[in-house]
Amino acid sequence: MAGTVEQTLVAPRYLAGGGDPGWVTVPLHRAAGWSYGHDPLMPRVILTSPDQLTQLRIDPDPDDPWWTIRHARDAHRPAWTATFDARTPVEIIAAFTDTLTDPSGPADTGADPYAPLREAKWDTSRHLYGLASPDGIAHVEDEGDQWLIETAVTQQPTIWRAYFTPGTPTHLITAVTRSLADQTPVARDPSRIPGFARDRMSVSTRRVPATDIASALERRVSTLTARHTTPPAAAVPPHVPPPRRTR
Repeated sequence: MAGTVEQTLVAPRYLAGGGDPGWVTVPLHRAAGWSYGHDPLMPRVILTSPDQLTQLRIDPDPDDPWWTIRHARDAHRPAWTATFDARTPVEIIAAFTDTLTDPSGPADTGADPYAPLREAKWDTSRHLYGLASPDGIAHVEDEGDQWLIETAVTQQPTIWRAYFTPGTPTHLITAVTRSLADQTPVARDPSRIPGFARDRMSVSTRRVPATDIASALERRVSTLTARHTTPPAAAVPPHVPPPRRTR
């Protein structure tokens, strides 16, 4: 069919594979103003927030997490680190970075990372603390104020992990668990569907306009840019009662 390409939808999203890193890095640079630096001799990406306090590093090392987000200690928060393995879907990482760069700040400073999972019928696993997805593949647990997410299939290696050190704001972790529990399939190139756990995922292919694929990232950048350019609502002036008349 002229003007269309194949697109595959994968569910659950935590089995969809990494996807395009640009889904995270391009909006950070173009919408949130993060600067980038790189060594042309090294296959890594480094992005730094405008205030120089937070850095995203993508380092393709098979023995370490590929994605590392570090926030330096400042007057308001302790230092913290969030890491994601290579096969973590970019949509899940983007939930973290989109919330991190939201200029309106956290909507709920008392966020509970388990709340979205309970709403999605995740339950306590027999062999670990925390909550497990209904299919038993994804697990989330906390130890004090550090959090771990792991996806694994029995008798196979772990697919991916995400780890959040003490001090990581809970509203950022909650954004990740909300995306993790989201049952909406994610789009992937049909030629790049992961080979692991194929019998545990739902895969459907459809034809979509090629322009939709090409413009998806631009639409995402435009949406996130608008958060930084929309002027704040005008403050309502305080009511001043009229002066009292005296005789």
